[in-house]
Amino acid sequence: MPITEILENNAKLYGNDVALIEINPQELEKRHTTWREYSLIEPSRIDAFRSEITWGEFDRRANRVANFLLTRRIGKGCKVGILLMNCLEWLPIYFGILKSGAMTVPLNFRYTPQEIKYCLELADVDILIFGPEFVGRMESICESLPRVKSMLYVGDDCPSFAEPYYNLVSYCSSKSPSIAISDRDEAAIYFSSGTTGFPKAIVHPHRSLMHACVVEQKHHRQTREDTFLCIPPLYHTGAKMHWFGSFLVGGKAVLLKGVNPEWILRSVSEEQCTIVWLLVPWAQDILDAIERGDIDLTDYKLDQWRLMHIGAQPVPPSLVKRWKTVFPHHDYDTNYGLSESIGPGAVHLGIENVDHVGAIGVAGYGWQTMIVDEKHNPVPRGTVGELAVKGDGVMNCYYKDEKATKEVLSDGWLFTGDMAKESEDGFIYLVDRKKDVIITGGENLYPVQIEDYLRKHNAIKDVAVIGLPDTRLGEIAAAIIEVKPGCTLTEEEVMTFCHDMPRYQRPRKIIFAEVPRNPTGKIEKPKLRKMYGADKLVAQQYELPR
Repeated sequence: MPITEILENNAKLYGNDVALIEINPQELEKRHTTWREYSLIEPSRIDAFRSEITWGEFDRRANRVANFLLTRRIGKGCKVGILLMNCLEWLPIYFGILKSGAMTVPLNFRYTPQEIKYCLELADVDILIFGPEFVGRMESICESLPRVKSMLYVGDDCPSFAEPYYNLVSYCSSKSPSIAISDRDEAAIYFSSGTTGFPKAIVHPHRSLMHACVVEQKHHRQTREDTFLCIPPLYHTGAKMHWFGSFLVGGKAVLLKGVNPEWILRSVSEEQCTIVWLLVPWAQDILDAIERGDIDLTDYKLDQWRLMHIGAQPVPPSLVKRWKTVFPHHDYDTNYGLSESIGPGAVHLGIENVDHVGAIGVAGYGWQTMIVDEKHNPVPRGTVGELAVKGDGVMNCYYKDEKATKEVLSDGWLFTGDMAKESEDGFIYLVDRKKDVIITGGENLYPVQIEDYLRKHNAIKDVAVIGLPDTRLGEIAAAIIEVKPGCTLTEEEVMTFCHDMPRYQRPRKIIFAEVPRNPTGKIEKPKLRKMYGADKLVAQQYELPR
């Protein structure tokens, strides 16, 4: 069935129960108000910090969006863009678009004006719904978007080039438009993260979205009693597809606007969250704050928190060990996926396999995996090859890019571009991206392995390893190291720390600098290659399939 039916069922069964809560601690800080004092704020201002909607209201808002779009003749075959920061309107807008039969096109909130323009044009977007944070960016390109029929502004003081979302949508019918939708109908266009080049438009049908709901709930066993804390951006498949497990069973979700360790723990405590999905930097920041004494865990109610899981990037085993030391009662899981495979879950560790930390896991529920050579033939266990996945969550295609689609899809298999190997007991270990492999003196170096080793150093907050040109060896491994606040580290100390590594794996160059990451936590290696002159070398050596 299409995913919109889940929302309608939740509204019928749990209409008066809270579905979504938005928390914006920045509003408290603006007024120098503490979390515990927020209830004393005049009622008209409380919603600036915390607001909520029920399942019934969620469904009614989505229906109004759908019915408005239909008045504009936006339905099947049309595309509607979403350019919003996480907020209480985000998901009702998303589902309203789906209910109209149109395709939803979420956009990265970090995109520059030219990237926004590129994506809108690539996806043939008919209507764009955007928020106040993007007025300047949209104003600079609004006259160069002839295909976009209308721009709807979600906020106060609507700019002259847009239409006021609330004024238009609020008066539309809150009843379901009852548009016939099948599992095969195209539902969404997601854009690749851009860490491997300029974004590609990824087309998913309703079948993919439903598959994500079932997979997530099977993996993490959500019930209606669970409360999911959502921190990552909703435009990305990761955050939303993890929430889908709670959505499937009518569980509550909290949208937290901010990643401050205190805000995260306070939200878990005050809202009694049971499931939290973190990115590696956020988990590190929480542990660092606890170790520095900036956070006292006795100030929080955390006994109900049962699951912490991480995805979107390789997870250092040392981080999980630290976490389990501080939170020994937590179940832990890591998930692997791509936007092309509707986000997380194609491979997952499993909460019962914490003894295999370091692996990304085994094939997820309803998924198949295979590790292949350059001719797409399976390789023996223990041999590094390209990871391929197959299941109902695989994309239909790259929109308007038949060549790129053929490069990654074959007989239902999605060839991920990630290098991996399978252990004798069947667990998959991610080695690196095809593009990121460094060939030095004929030897293959996998940056993830070097990064994991370096992260064990107590003074290192983050690290990225890239290949730099070398006249003798072809290229060498360079480590960009971000040092923890209050710590010092020298190149000599790093080299000494690496003595236990095989000589050929040791980084030949150390650069102390900030490690850039995108909103989903992935290291932006193209940016680093450009900064340090390695981008031309990589372009000559590899052609990414996505």
